[in-house]
Amino acid sequence: MARRPDPAVRDLLVERAARMLAEREPVTLRALVAGTGASTMAVYTHFGGMPGLWSAVRQEGFTRLARRLDAVPHTGDPVHDLAALGVAYARNALDSPELYRAMFDTRADLADAPAADATFDRLVVAVARARDEGRLDAGTDPGALATRYWAAGHGLVSLVVQGVLPAGVLGPLATDTAVALLTAAGDDPARCRRSVERAWAPG
Repeated sequence: MARRPDPAVRDLLVERAARMLAEREPVTLRALVAGTGASTMAVYTHFGGMPGLWSAVRQEGFTRLARRLDAVPHTGDPVHDLAALGVAYARNALDSPELYRAMFDTRADLADAPAADATFDRLVVAVARARDEGRLDAGTDPGALATRYWAAGHGLVSLVVQGVLPAGVLGPLATDTAVALLTAAGDDPARCRRSVERAWAPG
C-alpha cells in the first residue's frame, strides 16, 4: 500500500532544501533527508523527484509572501497601504531568508507561476488605487511604478538578508526610497512621508 503524503514531512523537506541551498551545501537525496526521519522515497512521494522539490521550494516562498500580503489591512490612506505591502514583503524575507533567496532562483520552474505573479499584481493594484484617489499624478503607469518600487525594495531587502546591511537600516532606507519614488510620481512630500513612516512605525 502506497504511503500517504504527510504535509509536515513535505514542509520539513522544503525548509531543509532551502536552508541547504542558502548555505551552499550539496543537496543530494541522502543529504536532504539525513537526520529528518524521512526516507529518500519521501522526495518522490511529495515532489516526484528533485526537480519537483526545487519547484516546491520556490513556490513556497511565494505562497508565504501571498499570505503576508493578504494580511495587510485596507485603510483610508492608499499610500500608507502601498507602503505597508513593502513592509510585509520585508518581514516575509527576514522571517524566511532561505525561502526568500530561493524564490528568485529561476533555474527551477514554478509549479504555479500565476499565483507567484499575483503577489506583484497586489502592488500594481495598490499603485493604481493611490493614483485613482488623487495621491499620484493621473498619468502614472501603475505597472511601471510598481516595478520601480519593487526593484528598489527588493534590492534593499536582499542586502539585509545577505548580511551586507544591518537590519536596523532597512526601515529608514526603505522609507526614504518610497518617499522619493512616490513624490516623484506626484504625492505631496510631507503627506507622503507621514503615510510611509506610519506603515513602518510598528517596527
